[in-house]
Amino acid sequence: MRRREFLKRVAVTGAAVVTADSTRRVYGANGRVRLALIGCGGRGTYVASEIDKIDNVEFTAVCDVYGRNAERARQRLGGRARIVKDFRRVMEMKDVDAVLVSTPDHWHAIPAIAALEAGKHVYCEKPIEHTIQEGLAIVAASKKHPELVFLTGTQHRSAPHIMRAAEMVQSGMIGEVHFVSVWNYSNTMPDGIGTVPDSDPPADMDWDFYLGPAPWVPYNAKRHGGTYRSFSDYSSGRVSDYGVHRFDSVHQIMGSDTPTSCYAAAYRYCLGGLGDHPDVMQATYEYPGWIMSYEALELNSFGSMARLTRGLPHHGARPEGKNRPNGMMFVGTRATLIVDRRATELIPEPGEEGRIKPMAMGNDEPTPLHAAHFIRCIREGEKSRADALIGHRGGNICHLANISYKVGRKLNWDAQREVISGDPEASKLMAKKARKPWDMITA
Repeated sequence: MRRREFLKRVAVTGAAVVTADSTRRVYGANGRVRLALIGCGGRGTYVASEIDKIDNVEFTAVCDVYGRNAERARQRLGGRARIVKDFRRVMEMKDVDAVLVSTPDHWHAIPAIAALEAGKHVYCEKPIEHTIQEGLAIVAASKKHPELVFLTGTQHRSAPHIMRAAEMVQSGMIGEVHFVSVWNYSNTMPDGIGTVPDSDPPADMDWDFYLGPAPWVPYNAKRHGGTYRSFSDYSSGRVSDYGVHRFDSVHQIMGSDTPTSCYAAAYRYCLGGLGDHPDVMQATYEYPGWIMSYEALELNSFGSMARLTRGLPHHGARPEGKNRPNGMMFVGTRATLIVDRRATELIPEPGEEGRIKPMAMGNDEPTPLHAAHFIRCIREGEKSRADALIGHRGGNICHLANISYKVGRKLNWDAQREVISGDPEASKLMAKKARKPWDMITA
């Protein structure tokens, strides 16, 4: 869709979306940066609060269809920001230079593209897309505006220990790597997110606006807030919530981000409660020269292997337990490298101990580093560590797994053209049909 047509469609209720040229600013190293938070749930408010700690940064607007969330975010950000319910009004604001898009996943693409077209820098939470087609649209919009920063909220990209892991693998330190394992485990048995009846929405929530491009359904308290990812209408499930971080890190560490095929099997075996995502998934991806295996499980929280070094801050692990619920393992011919969000461990192969020393390294949560990186990109022209293309290619991995298990067969991925080869049924699932008037990116 052409830019003018997209803007016209976004502005269906009369919001005047400004052009990029009308808001472009030049920043010094300490220039004032004014932001808007679009989507005021827990994650968005946390990231915004980290950005707000940076000198000479101000949130001038907070936007959410749920008034309670917006007010809570406004207070956490100092109580000065204006509250708006419609993200299109944010695009009109001349005192907004950048936006943080932290809505549910099905609302990422449209506000992100609208912000770019309105001349605003974008930090978009992962996954930046709810479908492969949405990701392609975001990449196209970002390419049209190379003067604007686009940063994907895959904060692993700003973690020093993961940068070091990339150096170790790509330098050949651990030998040749032809197999990578990735896993996300949790135990939400027996009832998952639980079950509550449909009801009227809260008085200060615009439920129809919340649903947006998704199908209309009656209000249910489990369909928003911390449990929305259990529904395919709004999220692609655990593989796009937890998995996308690790897929992006695998791409960073391996220096390769385009698989050639994917085969996934997934079922909802025994998890009760609302939601429609599987409780077990296994996916195998072929990349040029290596294979990646992914596991997601909601029936047990141990993980694919135990912790080897006590005291490291493993993400999501029980404080005194031996579990490792999330992780990545790079199996080299000379050593094995195990990486997660906050720790790295290096285990030499027998016979290599004299040449490769075992190593264990922990790090702080990387979100504050990623937030600071975004502001430096705006002020100082630092290159985005996770631009739209990087974010999209991480998202592709999630969507290919979901498409494969739905059609029940292996998919061949043409990375050059970004199409599923020779499978019309699977190709149709690269997009979703959206409700009007939010069908500007649709099947």
